[in-house]
Amino acid sequence: MSNSMQGKRGLIMGVANDRSIAWGIAKAMAGAGAELAFTYQGEAFGKRVEPLAASVGSDFLVDVDVTDDASLDAAFEKLATYWPTIDFVVHAIAYSDKSELTGRFMNTSRQNFKHSLEISAYSFIDVARRAYPLMKDNGGTLLTLTYQGSNKVVPNYNVMGVAKAALESSTRYLANDMGPDGIRVNAISPGPMKTLAGAAIGGARKTYKHTDMNAPLRANATLEAVGGTAVWLASDAGACTSGEIIHVDGGYHVLGMPQAENL
Repeated sequence: MSNSMQGKRGLIMGVANDRSIAWGIAKAMAGAGAELAFTYQGEAFGKRVEPLAASVGSDFLVDVDVTDDASLDAAFEKLATYWPTIDFVVHAIAYSDKSELTGRFMNTSRQNFKHSLEISAYSFIDVARRAYPLMKDNGGTLLTLTYQGSNKVVPNYNVMGVAKAALESSTRYLANDMGPDGIRVNAISPGPMKTLAGAAIGGARKTYKHTDMNAPLRANATLEAVGGTAVWLASDAGACTSGEIIHVDGGYHVLGMPQAENL
């Protein structure tokens, strides 16, 4: 897929460090020829993202709080002055109170429920609406990240499962809304990965090991595999794919039970 993103440019949202899924996607897109811009939230994350952005030739970074309309408006106004059009946006943003990612789902607080849904699902709609003017004339791609806890019960995933279900449904509705303008909207669903966000889930190490032992490919997803999938979806090769949830999880999502040797 070398050079399959040549001439394309877009925004990456959600890089926390060099183990982030968003960074795996950014590296793959840059390697395929894309020009990139990045968002971050707060000075601490900005210091982490700046050298990563520089390593792929990007000097556009903007601080964004997706719960603040003014912050989002300012970021996309700045982006529009940098590039009059864009070809893709990668939304890799999710949040829940770590203390509620253990134990029973029924104990989810009202405040954390609303906060988790706002950041993890509504922000994708908010971003799509602001990206639309930069894509509507030439088409483009919106990508987000989900997990199978959206439709199957995963221990300790709790309210994040509900948030990801909302995100996946939003992906389908946005795909229908934006399709007439040539804008594709898809979600990538990796299996458990060793990221900063993944570490917040209770029992993360056990979940990672279980998937590694039982997936048909006997392996978890890699940043390179997820990045390659994103490149396909955002490149011309993905021209007729929209509204999809693409699994990159070693095939784990097809299982009904663990492998016989692990029962």
